[in-house]
Amino acid sequence: MTYAISYAATAIVFLGLDFLWLTGSSTFYRSRIGELLLDRPNFIAAAAFYLIYVTGVCFFAVMPAISSGRWTIALVSGALLGLIAFGTYDMTNMATIKGWSLEVSLVDMVWGVFITTASALAGYFSVVSLQKFS
Repeated sequence: MTYAISYAATAIVFLGLDFLWLTGSSTFYRSRIGELLLDRPNFIAAAAFYLIYVTGVCFFAVMPAISSGRWTIALVSGALLGLIAFGTYDMTNMATIKGWSLEVSLVDMVWGVFITTASALAGYFSVVSLQKFS
């Protein structure tokens, strides 16, 4: 039950924040990499990413924090996971895609650190809060 609660909270925060980010920053990305973007996102690929990534956030950041009882584990592990995952994506794109800029990579990597950290903390605190009331 702990994993299910942490997964749900992590997913809700991740999906909510990413929706706000993607809808609010669409002009930033479109103006820099617009020719690379699809007219309509591939929702199956997006769903697969979200399912896999939230699993990773829970496994590598939320559950270790719950096991240790230390929210700082969720904070540091979430930030590091976000940097590694988004950094891998962005630096690979910079290395292989013509027109991919350092500016896009840096903005996206900062976003990855923030959203992964926030989601990991939400997953952790959702479980801790429910445990206190049980």
